[in-house]
Amino acid sequence: MYTVSLHQVKITAPIGLYPQEKILGNEFEVDMDVFVQEVSEQHFVDYTLLNKMIRSAFQNPETVLEVLVLKIHKAVLMQFPFVQKVKVVIRKINPPMSGEMAYAQVSYEK
Repeated sequence: MYTVSLHQVKITAPIGLYPQEKILGNEFEVDMDVFVQEVSEQHFVDYTLLNKMIRSAFQNPETVLEVLVLKIHKAVLMQFPFVQKVKVVIRKINPPMSGEMAYAQVSYEK
């Protein structure tokens, strides 16, 4: 099985549950792994399209990462119906909450 991956795609967007996140925005990182059984010149996953799908999903304001991760996952399956599995991970870098942490993360794999 082949895996086509994009990791640490960096995006700044006004996405979040709290009002200040919609004003100030947040820094995000996205990882995506797309699993394909067979690959040919006519039957492959174009990672430039994966990048466009990720960036496009962040254009519409969402409040929770769970909705965003599903939106990206569905877009990949619609564009590439022959894939076996897709894993999408979204990390919010330095989330606005008390305490020190690197990121909060939501992932979906199916």
